[in-house]
Amino acid sequence: MSEFRTESDSMGELQVPTDALYQAQTQRAVNNFRISDLVMPKQFITALAYIKQAAAQSNYELGHLSKNKAQSIERACQEIIDGEHLEHFPIDIFQTGSGTSTNMNANEVIATLASRYSDEVIHPNDDVNMGQSSNDVIPTTIAVSSVINVVYELFPALDQLSQTLERKKSEIGEIVKTGRTHLMDAMPVTFAQTLGSWQHQVDSAMAGIRYSLEGVSALAQGGTAVGTGINADPLFAEQFCKNLSANVGVRFVPSKNFFYNIGSQDTIVALSGQLKVLAVAQMKIANDLRWMNSGPLAGLGEIELEALQPGSSIMPGKVNPVIPEAAAMVSAQVIGNDATITVAGQSGNFELNVMLPVIAYNILQSIELLANSSQALADKAIRSFKVKHTNIDKALAKNPILVTALNPVIGYAKAAKIAKQAYQDGRPILDVAEQETDLSRSELEALLNPAKLTQGGL
Repeated sequence: MSEFRTESDSMGELQVPTDALYQAQTQRAVNNFRISDLVMPKQFITALAYIKQAAAQSNYELGHLSKNKAQSIERACQEIIDGEHLEHFPIDIFQTGSGTSTNMNANEVIATLASRYSDEVIHPNDDVNMGQSSNDVIPTTIAVSSVINVVYELFPALDQLSQTLERKKSEIGEIVKTGRTHLMDAMPVTFAQTLGSWQHQVDSAMAGIRYSLEGVSALAQGGTAVGTGINADPLFAEQFCKNLSANVGVRFVPSKNFFYNIGSQDTIVALSGQLKVLAVAQMKIANDLRWMNSGPLAGLGEIELEALQPGSSIMPGKVNPVIPEAAAMVSAQVIGNDATITVAGQSGNFELNVMLPVIAYNILQSIELLANSSQALADKAIRSFKVKHTNIDKALAKNPILVTALNPVIGYAKAAKIAKQAYQDGRPILDVAEQETDLSRSELEALLNPAKLTQGGL
């Protein structure tokens, strides 16, 4: 049997691999775009299949597609949703900026599969793409894939991270440690305050992401080529969103302005910005963990992260903070992805943005990376780290900054002199203050009690 078959489209004939489910237009794109080894993510292809499935349902319900054709298309789409046939989506993400090649790739694969289940030939354009254009399908797929993966992957991971921080607060929250500003010793804080700060960052970032999904969930589908809705039933957009919402389990609505959704990617730029906020928060948490874990002898040594793997190929016994490091790199990647999405978002020329595939790739990568790294931080760093009480107590006892609590009693200048003397002598601030003031030791112990100082006030 020949390795190729002949297919044709409006531009003529060409050779397509015999076992390929796609047809001529996909093959042209494969031939034209040999730029990278990056293809559209599985999450994107799954969302695209959901869209084609809901479109077929809607066109049947509106009387434009036969029941037989609609059911055959729906069955083909379901196989793709279930993870089958992904090898038949080979097009590079660096392709035509509208993503037309990927839309036609899906149309062709679905048409080939659907034709096997039908006594009619299913046409990629006339049937699978009925009432649609690449110009509304691809923006809709970006939105739908983003929402699905935020709701079903990222939010559960962030909930887990927040709950892990809450449990850790209940375990070690009362322990007092040296606070730091400018990486220098500062007034004491509790672990509950430190962990609570991290938790609030996570929860606030999640709230921002959730808010941005309201805009993302308003879809371009129904606007077709430029936003006018040419060749689509006037009732199609509403019916489509109803079916898609039922199939996916997340509420979608038609956009109030299709021109906005097709000509711009502002809602995805906004979502990416909120993902960047989460990435910045994650970077902060990861670096705090690294600093607190540093040592174990020559660093802060306040905590001990779970030992997961050898840390050096030459230094025996070395163990590194690998999970926080991985999370920090994820943050860097997401921040870079946001820059790409920002630039791509500016490429809405008149009635169409022409950097849609790269927007899709980067937004979905950011969501996936943040979900996975959040879970890793929760499971393999925060949940399991141990507090090194000896190191914490030793540093806290000698912290001259505790003298801040004496300011209202002895004045700033006298307190500064005591702090400098304690630094110079390497003595506990309590001993120096007893020597340099008229306050009794019991009074000083009450005033300089680190736990009391974490509560604020006079």
